[in-house]
Formats: sequence, structure tokens, C-alpha cells
Amino acid sequence: MAGQYVAYTFFQIDPAWRRLPVEEREAHRDAFADVVEEFTPQFDHLRTYSTTGVRPETDFFLWKITERYEALGELGAALNATPLTAWLRTPYNYLATTKASQYTQARRARKLVPQGSPYLVVYPFVKVRPWYELAPEERQRAMDEHIRIGREEFPSIHNHTSYSFGIDDQEFMTAFECDEPADFMHLMLRLRDSEASRYTERDTPIFVGQLMPIQEALSRLDGVSALVEDHD
Repeated sequence: MAGQYVAYTFFQIDPAWRRLPVEEREAHRDAFADVVEEFTPQFDHLRTYSTTGVRPETDFFLWKITERYEALGELGAALNATPLTAWLRTPYNYLATTKASQYTQARRARKLVPQGSPYLVVYPFVKVRPWYELAPEERQRAMDEHIRIGREEFPSIHNHTSYSFGIDDQEFMTAFECDEPADFMHLMLRLRDSEASRYTERDTPIFVGQLMPIQEALSRLDGVSALVEDHD
């Protein structure tokens, strides 16, 4: 059953780290970034998103897509060997895989290919049990409406749903690339009118990440780059 593993790992810096000397913090950031950049060619996609200033419990996250499950552990071990990781918490970590959707004509698991939009909205998703008790044609009708709204009314938003049944606590991991976070808010508001939304049990926590190079995301942990720019 060929497919991809999709993982989202969130990091939060210990505030005490900001009291270290600037040169030490810079070395920590560089070592962490070097590992991410070294491993990037080994993944189908490995991208960094900053959540600094948005959610208090996370500062940035990695979106990892690979056909090798082992690659996730190898990257994790390499990052654990960097000095910055001693100052990082991982408040959330999600795992999923790809497969062919039963609600489309696809017969093979589609490859997740990030579009490069500036923002990524990520959240775990669980449906209530009565959803699975519906007749297949009822579920298909509800999902047809759900899919149509997204494709026709919000074409600039790209859906990257993956599946977590049996390998993580949630049923799905939903990720949406968008040009503006407000665009996704309007999509969600619109989908609340759809039949399928009645069967949602949980769709939180929700994270809005801003795409950027790993070095830039790490520089936001202590604002050093901002201070340098202001001084110049």
C-alpha cells in the first residue's frame, strides 16, 4: 500500500534560553538549522512554519512528508543531538499517512505536494460515530457538497488531508494552504452550513503557520534578526 507518511512536529522554546549570550544562541540556531537543511533532500518535502506571536504554546513547526517512516526517527534523533533541543519542548506531534479517498474517483493514494502558499492551517480531526453508521450514499452526498464548496467557492485554498486511523489519536490530519488566514476562516464559516459538519466531534487545536526558511523561523525565537535590522 504505497503512500506517504505525513508528520507535524511543533516546538516551543524555554524562555530561559533567551537569557543566554547572543553568540551561544546563534550557535544553537545554526546547528539546528544545519540539521534541517541537511535532511531536507531526504524527504519528499520538509518545510518550516513559524507560529511565534500567534499561539503561546508553540513557536514553530515542521511539516514532514516522506515515503520512509524511518526518516522521521532519523531526523528526530539528529535534532535531539543539537544543543537547541535541550531548550525546546514538543507540545504537539501528529502522524498520518496518505491513501486514496473513498469520496473521489482516485484509486491510488495521491501524493501530497505543497503549493508554497504563505500560510498553512493545521488541525487534528475526529468524526462522531454516527457518521460511520450512515449509508455509503448518504456519506457520499454529504462529502460531495463539502468538496464542491471548497473547490468552487475557495479555489485558492489547497487541501492536504491525510489519515491517522490506528497510528495516532485523531482520525485525520487536515492541512490547508492559503494566501491569507482570513480566507480559511471564511471557508470554515461556509462549511458550517454543510451537512457533513454536523458529524464533527473534534477539530482543535488549530494552528496557523507562516512559511519561511528554518533560519528565519529560529531567529524569531529571540528576535535577534529584528534587533539587527532596527539597528541598521
